Amino acid sequence: MTDTTTFDLGPQARIVARLAAGVPDDRLAAPTPCPEYAVGDLLGHIAGLAAAFRDAARKDLGRTTDTAPGSAAPTLPAAWREELPRVLGELAEAWQDPAAWTGMTRAGGVDLPGDIAGAVVADELVVHGWDLARATGQEYAPDGAALRASHAFLLAAAEDEDRGGGIFGPVVPVPDGAPLLDRTVGLSGRDPAWTPLS
Repeated sequence: MTDTTTFDLGPQARIVARLAAGVPDDRLAAPTPCPEYAVGDLLGHIAGLAAAFRDAARKDLGRTTDTAPGSAAPTLPAAWREELPRVLGELAEAWQDPAAWTGMTRAGGVDLPGDIAGAVVADELVVHGWDLARATGQEYAPDGAALRASHAFLLAAAEDEDRGGGIFGPVVPVPDGAPLLDRTVGLSGRDPAWTPLS
């Protein structure tokens, strides 16, 4: 599906943690490029996916890895300002182990190869980092390795007739010469020109 090789998810996880730290409390109810998520919902989703993919990397399969996306509304932990950077750090550390990228694992209730799971979590961190930055007016430059993995994953998904079982929206056309981040965002079903006033 992709030419994913192992890479360090730490830089992208730290970028997302920095963006989360920059969210003021009065923006938690603000809209995001994900129509069903306000900023607080998006932060809750990121916390949940970080725990799930941490455990997927560890092959510690159970409640976190078996819950399908969208099966329940994301819940923002009360202590999210402490918990989110912690779980993002644990995620990055878990994917430092070469064994995380091999064999089979599970995330979102789906069994998948470790290297594909690594590409999926890179995509989640890159695209939701963009969502969070756009929703809260923060500057955003994703980690290059994670961005390339996200783009490759979404490009393969765009050629799949069922678009990942409905996880992604329709591709938003973006000029070939556009920055890689814009092309990646478009492949995810988002408009790179989105603003909170869109």
